[in-house]
Amino acid sequence: MATSARLRDRRVQLARRATASKAVRGSLVSVAGLVGGPVINQAGDDVGRVVDVVARLYGSDPYPPVTGLVVRVGRRRAFLQVDAVEQVNAGRVRLRTARMDLREYERRPGEVLLARDVLDHQLVDVDGVQVTRAADLYLAPLADRIVLVGVDVSLPTLLRRLGPRRWQVRPTPERVLDWQSVAPFAEHATEGPAEVHLRGTRATLHQLRPADLADVLEDLGRAERQQLLAWLEPGHAADALEEMEPGELENLLREAGPVYAAQMLGEMEPDEAVDALRDLGAGERTSLLDQMSPAQATGLRELLARPEDTAGGAMTTRLVTAVREHTVAEVRGLLAEQAEHRTEIDAVAVVDTDGRLIADIPLFHLTVAEDTSTMGDVVDWLAQFGTQVVVGPDTPIDEVADHLLASRASSLLVVDENESPLGRMLADDILDALLPERGRRHFRRFLQ
Repeated sequence: MATSARLRDRRVQLARRATASKAVRGSLVSVAGLVGGPVINQAGDDVGRVVDVVARLYGSDPYPPVTGLVVRVGRRRAFLQVDAVEQVNAGRVRLRTARMDLREYERRPGEVLLARDVLDHQLVDVDGVQVTRAADLYLAPLADRIVLVGVDVSLPTLLRRLGPRRWQVRPTPERVLDWQSVAPFAEHATEGPAEVHLRGTRATLHQLRPADLADVLEDLGRAERQQLLAWLEPGHAADALEEMEPGELENLLREAGPVYAAQMLGEMEPDEAVDALRDLGAGERTSLLDQMSPAQATGLRELLARPEDTAGGAMTTRLVTAVREHTVAEVRGLLAEQAEHRTEIDAVAVVDTDGRLIADIPLFHLTVAEDTSTMGDVVDWLAQFGTQVVVGPDTPIDEVADHLLASRASSLLVVDENESPLGRMLADDILDALLPERGRRHFRRFLQ
């Protein structure tokens, strides 16, 4: 039922898009064809040539309104308010007034030049979950305004622009994406990331799976990648970073700068953050660790100090622990608080008052237990099935794999000499460590 509702909502969303309207599709005006075209006054005289189209790309409107044109008049590049425009046709603009401000155009905050800043630049096709380029942009009248409604990403359209101008003026759109289905990048769009108003497409980026978002980040250029990261919450960005190829992640962390890179690393799972830090130089590691909170930095330094081919060097320190007196309902509450780390938690460690391990309880057994049952009750019930396997921090990864296979578990606890839990070795992390040549983060992506 939930899937059917999502599909129904999706169909409604697609139907509401401007490019779904035959009237809009029939009135598309190519930005590429408009640039260089004549600007005609009321008498039909040619008064200038279109240089670019100005729009407010990142406002609250689902389709960015055109605010004016940059027009070349003699040697000047003047700004023509959209209110002065009577009609925008294929390849030409007709004015409703003879008055023009001939001062040299200066870009104002929030203004985007569509031909200069968006055309031929990278953007994210959110529906198709891929990075592509804008071969052309399309304007159309909508609600008494001229707005940007679509983008053509086809190769034939790009080739068409290399041909005679008559092909450009009256194009045959090939593959047009509705503007609401793309996330564009324009360096002059805002005065800063904090002032960006996320449109529906940007919000959709937050709904992408981390693995898909990782693919997008890997395909983007440096400037576009940094702009996309600025749109994301650090936690969401960290989830995607965990899925990136090591080399790409290394480059991204260097590009982001120490402060933001440290913030993202702090949001990553400890074992993933340590892997990323190991790929950097000693000086870079120190710089990033110095930007973190003392508790975060200490935890990561302890993991870095252990050999990476041992359980202690590859484990995650993300644990949920309980005591015998906790009820199952209370432990479920603890798990709910860790929902964002659900991929790292598949069991709950029950410890005594001194912190020593009593039992490791798989989550399945908590789902079938009564809310009022205590963890002691669950431990006693599981005791009939024999002892549970744990490993020490110095255990080589291949031995950990043998223990995992023999126990038929999905993870193993790592304990110190006092039997106190230090961390957990997950099955996919063991695979990553044993087959590093395959790229460790691709295993999680494959297993999703």
